[in-house]
Amino acid sequence: MAVARPNAALAQIHVQIMWSRLIAVVEEQAQTMLRTAFSTSVREAGDLSAGVFDRHGRMLAQAVTGTPGHVNSMANAVRYFLEVYPLANMKPGDHYITNDPWLTSGHLHDITVVTPSFYRGEAVGLFANTIHVVDIGGLGMGPDGRQVFEEGLAIPIMPLAREGRMNDDLLRLVRANVREPLQVEGDIYAAAACNDEGSRRLIEMMDEFEIANLDRLGGTIIEASREATLDRIRALPKGTYRNSMTMDGYDKPLVLNAALTISDDGIHVDYGGTSPASSHGINVVYNYCLAYTAFGVKCLVAPEVPNNAGSLAPISVSAPEGCVLNVRRPWPVAARHTVGQMLPDVVFGCLQQVMPGGVPAEGASSLWNPQIFGGGSLVDEVEEGTDANALPEFSTVIFHCGGAGARPTKDGLSATSFPSGVRTIPVEATESVAPVVFYRREFRESSGGAGRLRGGLGQVIELGGAGAAPIALLCNFERVHNPARGRAGGGAGAAGAVSLRSGRPIRPKGRQTVPPRDAIRLELPGGGGVGDPRTRDPQRVLDDVLDGFITAEEARRDYAVVVDADGRLDMAATRRLRDGDAPAKPTL
Repeated sequence: MAVARPNAALAQIHVQIMWSRLIAVVEEQAQTMLRTAFSTSVREAGDLSAGVFDRHGRMLAQAVTGTPGHVNSMANAVRYFLEVYPLANMKPGDHYITNDPWLTSGHLHDITVVTPSFYRGEAVGLFANTIHVVDIGGLGMGPDGRQVFEEGLAIPIMPLAREGRMNDDLLRLVRANVREPLQVEGDIYAAAACNDEGSRRLIEMMDEFEIANLDRLGGTIIEASREATLDRIRALPKGTYRNSMTMDGYDKPLVLNAALTISDDGIHVDYGGTSPASSHGINVVYNYCLAYTAFGVKCLVAPEVPNNAGSLAPISVSAPEGCVLNVRRPWPVAARHTVGQMLPDVVFGCLQQVMPGGVPAEGASSLWNPQIFGGGSLVDEVEEGTDANALPEFSTVIFHCGGAGARPTKDGLSATSFPSGVRTIPVEATESVAPVVFYRREFRESSGGAGRLRGGLGQVIELGGAGAAPIALLCNFERVHNPARGRAGGGAGAAGAVSLRSGRPIRPKGRQTVPPRDAIRLELPGGGGVGDPRTRDPQRVLDDVLDGFITAEEARRDYAVVVDADGRLDMAATRRLRDGDAPAKPTL
C-alpha cells in the first residue's frame, strides 16, 4: 500500500514557522543579555550579538538586536572554538570564552562566549554571543598602543565553565586586570546566562515541533538563504566596479581601495591597493573586514534575506596581508572600528555604479565612542593642594554618532549609528555610573549635506568631569578632515571638529585630557546629500529652516529658496532665484 506524501505547501509553511521561531529564540537570547548585563555599553547601547549555530559551527539565525561587526565576525568565530574543543567532548553546563581579536570581532574589548545545547542527552547545536565590555585593562580602547600586548588582557579560547561550575581562576585573573571588575565580571555572567536561556527556549521549540535535532531545518535554512542571495546577485550586471575613500587616519591619511566583482557565483571584494597598516591601533583584522564588507553588500543586494551562514556564503573578501584591513599579530587593533565601520560606504560606492539611484550617500559612519577615565591616574592635571588619590577611579565608554547619508528616497537620519546599529547611551545612564557631566547635547545646525534629499545632521556634545575634576578620553574620531561625500550632485556633510571650551587645541585621535573646570566639545560630522539641492521642495527647505536644521542664509545660498524675516516662504523670489533671474546672496 502506497504511503501518501505530505502536502508540499504545508511542509514549506511548517519549515517557515520553525525558521521564524528560531529567530525569535535568538532574539530572546539577546534580550536576556540586555536585561542582565551590568555595563551601559551592553544594556543601554546594545553593543552585542547573539546567534544559534548547528553542530558544524554554521550560523543558522541571529538576533535582530546587535551589531553587524559582532554578528558577522561571530559567524566565523564558532568554528575556531570547535577546533580547540570538539563538540563531542563538550558536556551540559559547559561554556567557552575568548576575546582573541583575530578569531572574533577584532579587538580585546569584545568577549565571545560559546555554549553547547543538548536535547535528550545529545548535542544538537551551539549558542554564541559577543559583548563589548567597558574595560579590559591595558591602555584602553584607544589608538595609542603600538602592539596588541599593550591594549589589555588577552583570553585565549578556554573554558568559562565546566558542567555548570564557573572557572574561578579565570574570573580572578579578569578582576585583577580591569578597572571596572564588577561590571566586567557581571557582563561575563550575563553572557553565559543568555546562552543558557537560548538553549532553554530551543529545547521548548524542539519539543513543540517534535524534532530530534536541527540538521534538517538547518540545512534548509542555509541552502534557501544561499540560493535567495545568489538570485539577487545574478540579477545585477556582471563586471568589476571600483571605488576608493580617503580617511583621516591617525597621523596621516589612509586610502581604502575596493574592486567589487559580480559573477554568477557571488560577489567578491578585493581591497588591493589599500594603505599599509598603521603603527597605531586603528588597524582591522580580516574577520572584522569581512564582517562589515558583507554587511554593506547585503544591505543593498539582499536586505530581506535573513542573515546566516547561507546568505553570507556568496560574499567573499580579499585584502593584502599587512594592509590596514588585514593585519597580523601583534599589530595594535583596539580602535579597529574607526576604519572598519567605513567599509559599507566603500562598498556602496562600488554598487552605486550598478544600482544608480538606489544607494545612500556617505554618512558619518564611524562611531564617536571615546573611553573615559578618571581618578588618581590624572595626577598631572590635578591642581596643587588636591589629593589625586581622593578622586574616584573609573572607566566608562559613551556611544554617539553623526548623521547618516541621504537615502535614495528620504533624507538621511540624524545622529544615527549606521552601520554599527548600536543605540546611543542616554546622558542620564552615563552620569549615573560615572562622575561625568554632559553640559550640552543637541543637533548640529547646518551639518547635513545639501541635496534634493538632505544628509542627516550630526550633533554637538560638551562634557567634562563632575565636580570640576579632570578626565581623560581615548579619542577615535574620524571624518574631521575627510567629510562624507554626497551623490548625484548632493553636497558633502560637515566635517567633524574637536576642541576644548577653553580654546586649548586637542587632537581627534589618541589620549586627550580635559583639565579641571573645562569640557571637551565634540562636533560630530553630518551625512552627505543626494541630488541637486536646487530641486528640493521649497516647503521642505522652509521646514528645515524653521526646525533649526539650516539657516535662512543657507537656504538661499545652497537651495535657492528665499525665507523672509518673518520665517515665511517667498515663492516669487524663490522662482526668480531658481530661474537665474536673481543672483544668490553671497556668503558672509
